[in-house]
Amino acid sequence: MQHAARNYAIVTAAYWGFTLTDGALRMLVLLHFYRLGYSPFTLAFLFLLYEAAGILANLIGGWLATRYGITRMLTVGLTTQILGFSVLSMLNPTWTVAMSVAWVVLAQGICGVAKDLTKTASKSAIKVTQAAAKEQDNGQLFKWVAWFTGSKNAMKGFGFFLGGVLLQTLGFQGSLWLMAGLLAVVLLGVVTSLPTMMGKSKASKSAKELFAKNAGINGLAAARVVLFGARDVWFVVGVPVFLYSQGWNFTMVGGFLAAWTIGYGLVQALAPNIVKRSADGLSTEVPAARLWSALLALVPMGLAAAVLLDVPHLQWVVVVGLGLFGVAFAVNSSVHSYLVLAYAGSEKAAEDVGFYYAANALGRFMGTLMSGLLYQWGGLLYALLGSALMLVLCWLFTLYLPVKVERAVLAAS
Repeated sequence: MQHAARNYAIVTAAYWGFTLTDGALRMLVLLHFYRLGYSPFTLAFLFLLYEAAGILANLIGGWLATRYGITRMLTVGLTTQILGFSVLSMLNPTWTVAMSVAWVVLAQGICGVAKDLTKTASKSAIKVTQAAAKEQDNGQLFKWVAWFTGSKNAMKGFGFFLGGVLLQTLGFQGSLWLMAGLLAVVLLGVVTSLPTMMGKSKASKSAKELFAKNAGINGLAAARVVLFGARDVWFVVGVPVFLYSQGWNFTMVGGFLAAWTIGYGLVQALAPNIVKRSADGLSTEVPAARLWSALLALVPMGLAAAVLLDVPHLQWVVVVGLGLFGVAFAVNSSVHSYLVLAYAGSEKAAEDVGFYYAANALGRFMGTLMSGLLYQWGGLLYALLGSALMLVLCWLFTLYLPVKVERAVLAAS
């Protein structure tokens, strides 16, 4: 158990370093190109390939991590992120707008691949280290997943703040070089500290086998698509543009989003204390997923009504509503992240997790695209209605999650 805890700590620390720079990158790109006069929809477009690349990266990354080992894929993910930063740093201010956008989208695509390769490898490592400890303690697994996910998102919030500070002090190119250097140190630590073959197993031999997941993982994947689409459909463009239109400056908007993300991460880490746990790991956790998805759907419904009625002090109603959304969303996300590992088999955990997070990336892609379109068509109201519809679908998908899974099925997966 001590050895497993050590590997878990190393993987978590490596992912912290990665997420810190990934959050800073998002702020760097948003602030830099906003300052250059790019529209909100164009800013959303800059991240589309970043999100789309993650769909394929998760599927392939899970398969590669099973075949070649989690440590190797974590190494590839960190190296790819360093490459993405280097490509982005070559952006030339004298280029045309079209050339600049194309270059940034390409670099963001590379970083999108890096993010999801690193995420799949890191979260798979949790399942593998728990299995290696030979202590199938679902309570411990839930705690590890919740702390990993929550601390990661808190680190992303700090990254948002770091990105603004670096852009102001070092400029766009200097910030990217510094972050690439930080990741090189993290990469060195991973290579010298983790077992090379950790998580290596017999990978699927066909696409049919790769996609033939058990009912639990399939249901969670469907729920994950609409869950994260429901967040990003109003969070990526709708919230920052709405707050800016209410008189907030960009520093206030960026600071608020950073604080929201940090708070959201802290709630994720505390989820095991909020959700009652069961001995079998599913009988109370699955009903909790159903309950919290239903509660979450009520938030954008209520906010949409407030926007439609144009209630007094609307901006503060939205701020409070976003806080409530963050709490319910954090619990949902944490429970889902635990359940995918509870349903996954330990032999092909990386493949199962990769499949699940490919759905996550698809949801982010859909949410990012629809965020720009819906806000352009009908403002914050349309974005909130889109979020509410997706969350109703999420709740319906959780109704089909199995409360019991045969171990024979898990072993086969």
